[in-house]
Amino acid sequence: MFKPALSFVLVSLFFLSACQPSGETSTPPIGTEKEAGYQEEPQTTEQNGSQSFRAQRAETAPNVDGRGDDACWEKATWLPLDQRWLGEAYTETDFQGRYKLSWDENYLYLLAEIVDDTLIDIHPDGLDRYWDDDCLEIFIDEDRSKGNHQYNHNAFAYHVSLDNRVVDIGTDSTFRYYDDHLTSRRTQEGKTSTWEVALKVFGDDYRDGAADNRPVRMAAGKICGFALAYCDNDASAERENFIGSVTVTGEDKNRGWIDAGIFGSLELVE
Repeated sequence: MFKPALSFVLVSLFFLSACQPSGETSTPPIGTEKEAGYQEEPQTTEQNGSQSFRAQRAETAPNVDGRGDDACWEKATWLPLDQRWLGEAYTETDFQGRYKLSWDENYLYLLAEIVDDTLIDIHPDGLDRYWDDDCLEIFIDEDRSKGNHQYNHNAFAYHVSLDNRVVDIGTDSTFRYYDDHLTSRRTQEGKTSTWEVALKVFGDDYRDGAADNRPVRMAAGKICGFALAYCDNDASAERENFIGSVTVTGEDKNRGWIDAGIFGSLELVE
């Protein structure tokens, strides 16, 4: 009398097995991703702001000339710039990015290597839609307090243009140059740009136009909020991609210019 029940179980198991996706047809065959422009959406269980990095102290300050051949960079580790925050999938021919970090008492140092097949700077006025031109964007939160920084200096979002001008939004909600906050040099060989940056780190007490603003002294053990991004435009009125260094969950990934909570945690070490 147990045979009918057993048969039912066997049939049910067979049916469930047949309905399970094999996974073999959902992923492009190896070797076709680049040709098809395929790029898998990053899969992660990390929450926003939970990623952490370390920057090693520079025994000798680098010469910020866009060459990246100083001793401090030999010790530093390349970190990926590969999280698609905005835009359609892109190929490695269109964009590749990576970066290194170092520091001393006066500056946070950045070395970025960007492969971009087309460089665009279509806005003669550097304060006009600067995010739609190719540019490097550096996010820094001096005390990692997180929170909103859209129209305040709880954190900074520095847009560094191809000609090394630096723009962020001031406390009066207008676009401003912050050229004196960092020194940047870019060199180019073929489609590869090498950016070298020495960044002064200011706290949330920074006041636009004040004469007594002083950068914070860097020291081992200090933790800042940090992220890096690149605005990529090839031939459009608006940027086509926005690629960042940290994973941002949720539908709206373009939040770094408002929310310092998405930044990673950067620790300065000896």
